[in-house]
Amino acid sequence: MPHRKKEYGIERASGSLVHFRAPVSATTVRRHSAVVPSVLTFAVIVASGGLLLMIEKGMLNSVQTPPPRANGRKVEYRLRNSDAAVDVESQIVQEIRNRTIRSMCGQKNMPHSVWSLSPLQRKTLLQHILVNDEHRFLYCYVPKVACSNWKRVMKVLSGALANVDVKVKMDHRADLVFLSDFPPEEIRHRLRHYFKFMFVREPMARLLSAYRNKFGEIEAYQRKYGAEIIRRYRKGYAKDKKIAGNDVTFTEFVHYLLDEDPERMNEHWMPIYNLCQPCAIEYDFIGSYEKLESDASYILERVGAPQHVRFPERQTWYKPVTKETLHYYLCTVPQKFLKELLPKYILDFSLFGYPLPNTTTEYCRH
Repeated sequence: MPHRKKEYGIERASGSLVHFRAPVSATTVRRHSAVVPSVLTFAVIVASGGLLLMIEKGMLNSVQTPPPRANGRKVEYRLRNSDAAVDVESQIVQEIRNRTIRSMCGQKNMPHSVWSLSPLQRKTLLQHILVNDEHRFLYCYVPKVACSNWKRVMKVLSGALANVDVKVKMDHRADLVFLSDFPPEEIRHRLRHYFKFMFVREPMARLLSAYRNKFGEIEAYQRKYGAEIIRRYRKGYAKDKKIAGNDVTFTEFVHYLLDEDPERMNEHWMPIYNLCQPCAIEYDFIGSYEKLESDASYILERVGAPQHVRFPERQTWYKPVTKETLHYYLCTVPQKFLKELLPKYILDFSLFGYPLPNTTTEYCRH
């Protein structure tokens, strides 16, 4: 489809209109690689349902990731004067993403309300939405996307914790109110009238974070999932009953995911789409893990949190998933596995504006 340059504009407070052209990514042509589309082209292709075709063509490998924002609504940001240029660009990318989400969620086969979901889908969704009635907001938590820190914030807001720095092991159920706790009419009321937000993360980085945390540090996950994965996918271990499950490889983990039903996965690797159903619920704000500090600050101001309530800083022991780390792990996985895995998370990539990872043989040599 031919790409036409189009003029966009954002109205200043003074009433004048700032004009600019849609940003176009630089294109690098390499041997055995396809031309990389611009962010605009990416949005158009996604909206037209051509994303799966693009996986096969390898066209999304180097698209720059825009920061995920709100679903279908204009969001006002608190920005310093020095951030004015960034704000203009952010507004454009946000509008592109919003149109993409509206287009994809507008398809007939997509859910259009919580009540059009299957019982299992609705149960999963309602069990992942936390409620704060005092500040009138709903937060759909996604494991491995700073949800423990958000739960700390919610406990401080409710008075269950004195502050976010209290040294206490996180209880992921106690002192929290879930939307699933309410009858249907009260669920409808809160969905209609409360501010709704969620946070997303690059899908493969989220999977790697879950893998390293659960199979490298949590004995309960090693026993329950690790041992079973090794029996299934490691030759010669099918009948071994003494497996500790603490040495699962990332390739074995990916192989396991290929055989799992996304709707029945453990929440730590269930697709974000299945957890929070962004087509069934029109979120007022979709923040990103990659811009956690600024997005969390916006949320706290938007919901009217007291000034002393702040978002927690990352723990000193936290091991971030860097681009280099993700590149290393993905390149250890056979390409045929990744080609089968990506479609399971395709809505996380497309709806939230994340480019598909480049795992070509040429790229993995570097």
